[in-house]
Amino acid sequence: MKYLCLIYYDEQRVDALTDEQWQALVARCLSCGEELRASGHMLAGEPLQSVRTARTVRVRDGITSVVDGPFAETREQLAGFYLIEAADQLEAEAIAAKIPPASLGCVEVRPLRQLPQR
Repeated sequence: MKYLCLIYYDEQRVDALTDEQWQALVARCLSCGEELRASGHMLAGEPLQSVRTARTVRVRDGITSVVDGPFAETREQLAGFYLIEAADQLEAEAIAAKIPPASLGCVEVRPLRQLPQR
């Protein structure tokens, strides 16, 4: 089954990291991705740019509005994702616990929904 691991952390906390701490975190993330690919669990993954670059699009009654920033004001922001393959929810959670930014914020694990075929 496929699971999306959504990585959240407080951008201010990450912005406060030294260059050495940031590079170490990036290295751990790259290593984690390589290990998950080698084990057959990693399907895709990408980091996201800062929420400062985000725009939220809504369509209501045929009218489109676009505003700066994420949809909700929260302490932690969506920073990236890992799309993984796991046998079940427990295995997906165990994999998510190995994703390095889990130590800075959290990793939300959600199973993908299968849509009916046409």
